[in-house]
Amino acid sequence: MYETTAVFRELLDVLRDADREFLGGARAVGDEVFVMEGYRYLTEVLAVALDCYFHADPLRPEFVQLVSPTRKFGGDNADAFYYFAPVDPAHSYRITCRKGDAVYLSLCCYGGPTDGRWSNRIVGTINDREAVAESDGAIVISVSPTEQPKNWIKLDPDAVALVTRDYLVDPVHGRQAQWTIECLDAPTAPPPPLSDAETARRFRCTANFIRDLLNISPLPLPFPANEFQEPYKQPLVTYGWAAPDAAYAMGRYDLSDDEALVIEGRSPRCAFWNLCLWNPFLQTFDYRYHRCTINGGQVRYEPDGSWRLVIAGRDPGHPNWLSTAGHPRGVLWFRWFLAETVPEKPATRVVKLKAGA
Repeated sequence: MYETTAVFRELLDVLRDADREFLGGARAVGDEVFVMEGYRYLTEVLAVALDCYFHADPLRPEFVQLVSPTRKFGGDNADAFYYFAPVDPAHSYRITCRKGDAVYLSLCCYGGPTDGRWSNRIVGTINDREAVAESDGAIVISVSPTEQPKNWIKLDPDAVALVTRDYLVDPVHGRQAQWTIECLDAPTAPPPPLSDAETARRFRCTANFIRDLLNISPLPLPFPANEFQEPYKQPLVTYGWAAPDAAYAMGRYDLSDDEALVIEGRSPRCAFWNLCLWNPFLQTFDYRYHRCTINGGQVRYEPDGSWRLVIAGRDPGHPNWLSTAGHPRGVLWFRWFLAETVPEKPATRVVKLKAGA
């Protein structure tokens, strides 16, 4: 029997048993909409895992898109484009970026296990404010174990992956950043056919990645509804691919058909901020058809610079309305990039919708 045969069946077992996490027990999601999204989620994270761990080659890397309107995981949002590439800390890489219309852009290197489990720390990062651009506007970044004169991220021995972030105020019409990666000391010969051992290794990484995601989603939310936890700045020790330049705040909502959640606050000076509505699998609702995210360039502000956002199942006539898109319950997630201070906790209150609103 091939080693791959056993590991492939192990992967199938992970997928076969995964719905136990959201059908019953302490993390059961509890309604048909979320259950159906759970099954869809499993197909999407399988696609991500295959791209990042089965097809990827750190000696011949390519940036692959992590999320899209139909492939979501790990806390996606409508305003950002994320790309992933594997790295081997024994090699050196050159990354070239053309910025487009990004208001915030970064490249981040993550370290941790090499067997597909999620990263556990941020090795290094560089953003568009720090990087020195070439005369033609391109940003060239060296990622290597040996020091380079500019735009350098050091590859520590546990480095495993790179993730790009490209945030736009108008992600529908704005120009995305263009990223390329080259391994500078890669073999010149084409790769040989995959061996049994290598194929098994890649399938094992794929299975481990999915297992780790199932450990955190569906997300348990053991705090009161319709309010936020205290905002915090992202530490360098992390789980997954969080952004080191970010501050975050999490909450959840639980509303009746005739209720709305009013969120009031003020953002510190920052490069970008937004609020997203997620299901328990850390996926945005379908922003192709519903306004379920809003960013600081889209918000209509109060005269004093503060803002008021309204979460409701139907349009209350407010310019900063976010739709629950048929989800009476969900997760609320704020992010602020390069904030001058840790943001204040947003204030919340539940109000009744006017009849006919």
